[in-house]
Amino acid sequence: MGSAPQDPRKYLRNFLLHFRPTEVPERALRFSLAWGLGVASTTLLMLLMASGLLLKFVYEPTPASAYDSIVYLGREVPLGQLLRNLHRWSGYALLTTTVLHLLRVFYTGAFHAPRQLNWIVGLLLFALVVVSNFTGYLLPWDQISYWAITISTSILDYLPAVGTPLKQWILGGSEPGPATLMNFYAIHTAVLPILFLFALPFHFWRIRKANGTVVPRAPGEDLPVPLPMVRTVPHLVTREAAVALTVAAVVLALALLFDAPLAEQANPGLSPNPTKAPWYFMGIQETLMHLHPLFAAVVIPGLVVLGLLAIPYLSYDENPAGVWFCSAAGRKSALLAAVLGVALTTAAVLIDEYLLAAGSAARGDPVRHGLLPFVVIAVLCAGFYAWVRKPLGGSRNEAVQALFTLLIAAFLALTLIGNLFRGPGMQLVWAG
Repeated sequence: MGSAPQDPRKYLRNFLLHFRPTEVPERALRFSLAWGLGVASTTLLMLLMASGLLLKFVYEPTPASAYDSIVYLGREVPLGQLLRNLHRWSGYALLTTTVLHLLRVFYTGAFHAPRQLNWIVGLLLFALVVVSNFTGYLLPWDQISYWAITISTSILDYLPAVGTPLKQWILGGSEPGPATLMNFYAIHTAVLPILFLFALPFHFWRIRKANGTVVPRAPGEDLPVPLPMVRTVPHLVTREAAVALTVAAVVLALALLFDAPLAEQANPGLSPNPTKAPWYFMGIQETLMHLHPLFAAVVIPGLVVLGLLAIPYLSYDENPAGVWFCSAAGRKSALLAAVLGVALTTAAVLIDEYLLAAGSAARGDPVRHGLLPFVVIAVLCAGFYAWVRKPLGGSRNEAVQALFTLLIAAFLALTLIGNLFRGPGMQLVWAG
């Protein structure tokens, strides 16, 4: 006699449980903990891969044909403009949700043991998302993308010894050209998808090894032992499916309402005014206007990267996993840090632009771009950390969190200033 037919749902359930525990704490299902950001990011990545695969049937990665193929896609291919819109807005949305996901993990203490390695994997995935957006930015080969890539890659010249050779290797020459377009196309459509397909399942597996996401709790609350558990299928999977469908609907609505921008065809002999990096790199370009390039492009980004990698391995006096902002006092410290970061950065830009710049020009002295500004920033950061630790009585967790918030707020302020308030000649204006 033949065996009884198997229920197809059983195979789906077994597949899903390779990436999820069979049971999860009921508390972990609260939307206010994770906000569905991990599921949203995964959904957007799937949309990007699917739409990008379809775009490859039309796109031609040569300077002579790239721009025309984008125009042809929008005018002649049925639903072609919608497909390009979906790809562009999914890419920007993925960058946004990835940043928010990292912030959620940080502010809920989900980088502590046993999740330290997954924090590093998350940083790697974030880097892949940034590189994906950056390499895809050039592919339309219009004025905006060409000169944005030119400005961004010129930052590599400030890296001692290896910067210029690295830039020439990436571009395939001294400036963007046919080799650059082919390099970016290959990285964007082949190398990065393969890396995502390896890194993302490993990220999911590490979450399962840690028994899922952290469990939310109030400051000072002791979790009940044992925790009430529910089955992953259907409780968790149903919620994840709802988030995925909502994200897909929102991105589709954006694609229907707003066309992806496309300027005139790239002209290497005529730069636009102002010439700006992609919006997510404008914080770095704005920093270059106020600090010596060695500090703006090498030292400060390097220290930030090292700090992010070191965060889960520092010695902490407590493990506040599951508590937003560590405690009620931590919330106040983070809010104070955010306000100070925006206010001090804005004030520093205005002072440098209208007072120090004028004085330096009158003296013929570029002292404002020397070592002193970096020393001032370092002293302010160290002093703020010490202030949160001692006078405010914050724990090391709260002090690290407050310093991180200060730097995030400062970078956000620089990004907004560069994108919205820099006009012709990169001069400050009320509307960029």
